[in-house]
Amino acid sequence: MGTVIAVILGVVILGGAVLLAVIGARYARNAQEDSGDPVLARLAEATQRGENVSLEDIELQQPFMERVVIPIIRRIGELSIRFTPEKLLQETTLKLELAGNPGRIDASTFLATRFVGAGVFGGLLLLISTLPTVNWPLSRVVLVVLIFTLLGFFFPQLWLQSRISRRQNEVRKAMPDALDLLTICVEAGLGFDAAMSKVSEKWENELSILFGRAIREVQLGKTQREALRDMADRVGLPELTSFVAAVIQSQILGVSLAKVLRIQSDQMRIKRRQRAEEEAHKAPVKMIIPMALLTFPSIMIILMAPAAFQIAGAFGPLLGP
Repeated sequence: MGTVIAVILGVVILGGAVLLAVIGARYARNAQEDSGDPVLARLAEATQRGENVSLEDIELQQPFMERVVIPIIRRIGELSIRFTPEKLLQETTLKLELAGNPGRIDASTFLATRFVGAGVFGGLLLLISTLPTVNWPLSRVVLVVLIFTLLGFFFPQLWLQSRISRRQNEVRKAMPDALDLLTICVEAGLGFDAAMSKVSEKWENELSILFGRAIREVQLGKTQREALRDMADRVGLPELTSFVAAVIQSQILGVSLAKVLRIQSDQMRIKRRQRAEEEAHKAPVKMIIPMALLTFPSIMIILMAPAAFQIAGAFGPLLGP
């Protein structure tokens, strides 16, 4: 019983630590984006109100995550750059870009979170193993701490990969409807940039964010082709890459853009239907494991338990004490 309580306590503590770390990192990054240096911003506000406060007092008023945890992670990231291969940094930067750069962190800081996660997961399990109610042998303590340390080390990578997959799926689902709206706008006489702007204003999803960023890049001087190619590279989705290639080719060859968009929209819907059918065909196979482990044993217990009691009652006197 003590072991179960310790494991549950460990899971709760780990989940809370990870949740606080993610929320704190996002809050700190957003605060820095909104006001530059948050310490100087608060000092300026206090000066405007006529309060006589020092810079140290302003720093102590910051949240613990922003004041202690984030600088430590950033420092670890700066130190790890010296020992990290350049190729790994480039690959991590690309993955962060594919995930939409969650938390607005750079590659070095993200790689540092892997070591922080390993230390947090392993340290908490080591602390739990020292509780009086937990009487684990040394071999079990070493094994559990090692497993959770590896889990904490690979957890940021798994989380990042899930964010990439979720972002790509969101873009993939939004593409057919967005292409329909693009087609309507182009057929109504709008240019392609204006049509993309309409899509960006219509919805609030990853695809509309990509369109809005591409429009801003064009307004800042980047050519439309480069902006579209960069947009496709920031997602790494074959459907979006095919769409961008078709749009660029239609502009080069002078083909009707509305016709190309309508063809692309039809193809996206066919692919979406095919993916739905594929997932439906996978469902029976995926249901075998939970049915074999959960449903069938329960049914067997319900069906066989009365018969087992009757057989035990009938043959009990014959078997003797």
